[in-house]
Amino acid sequence: MESQFHNALLIHNPNAGNGGNARRRLIEQARRILSAGGIEAELAETTGPGHATEIAQQAARDGRQLVITCGGDGTLNEVVNGLATYMNGYRVPLALLPGGTANILAKELALPWDIPRAAKQLVGAELREIALGLATPLEQPEKKRFFLSVAGAGPDGMIVYSVDLGLKARVGILAYWWQGAREVLRYTFPRFRVRTGDRQVEGTLVVVGRTKHYGGPFKITDQADLFGDQFEVLVLTTQSGLRYLSYLPTLWMGNLRKEEDVHFWKADTLVCEPLDDKPVYAQLDGEPFARLPVEFSIVPRALKLLVPRGTPGSNGGSTHES
Repeated sequence: MESQFHNALLIHNPNAGNGGNARRRLIEQARRILSAGGIEAELAETTGPGHATEIAQQAARDGRQLVITCGGDGTLNEVVNGLATYMNGYRVPLALLPGGTANILAKELALPWDIPRAAKQLVGAELREIALGLATPLEQPEKKRFFLSVAGAGPDGMIVYSVDLGLKARVGILAYWWQGAREVLRYTFPRFRVRTGDRQVEGTLVVVGRTKHYGGPFKITDQADLFGDQFEVLVLTTQSGLRYLSYLPTLWMGNLRKEEDVHFWKADTLVCEPLDDKPVYAQLDGEPFARLPVEFSIVPRALKLLVPRGTPGSNGGSTHES
């Protein structure tokens, strides 16, 4: 079927992942593939933090038929926030060409990390309406943000806040592993309260998953459904760094649910609040967000997402065919 995306915009973060001129050559190849399939995409490059959000908002104001993001999870989060907060009744669909460090959404959709191959999968893809997570700092509600894949608070929030951005640019996801090893030795694992309805748990880590994939090779909230209207929530209650390290092989083997001090459940709203004055930090899609208290809530049908045809999901259908 002939594509209806003749006025697309491709937002590229040249600093994500390896970036550089080699990436630009791959993007030009991808644009030719898209054009041959009826998707005409103009290129716009970001120049710094927050710029992708501004470009996405302008794309919505301009009535673009599709926004394609080429970058990592942070760039994708910026674009999602630019599109989802545009309140004019018109929602610009979003598509992804993976080009960053972790690429959680690409893994969730089984998109190849090779940019031209991923472009081929976008030709003839289908649109799905999905929910987004919304994180609201309760002490600064005006700073609320959407997230697409995964949020968390506790040691993962501290790792994201503390990671050396220069090291991340040089070695990618290994920078998070390095920072994680450092935090195990010095982080005090303060407890905080996680509330959902009549359920309440005091933990040291919460993972709020919209996707099965978390980061690197790991799946944590592996019963989450990107096309459903709930989070899967994980809470760990231990305060032992060594205990955290012992979970890694268990997580690798897919047996984390069998461990003590591990709690999983489904929810569409939860509140995480500190128990004392020790700061606990939250992250959204691998980017620093805010200190607790934070509310996480589901916003149904908040985004139109272009996915490879046949991608499994709970709603089972498309909203529009290209």
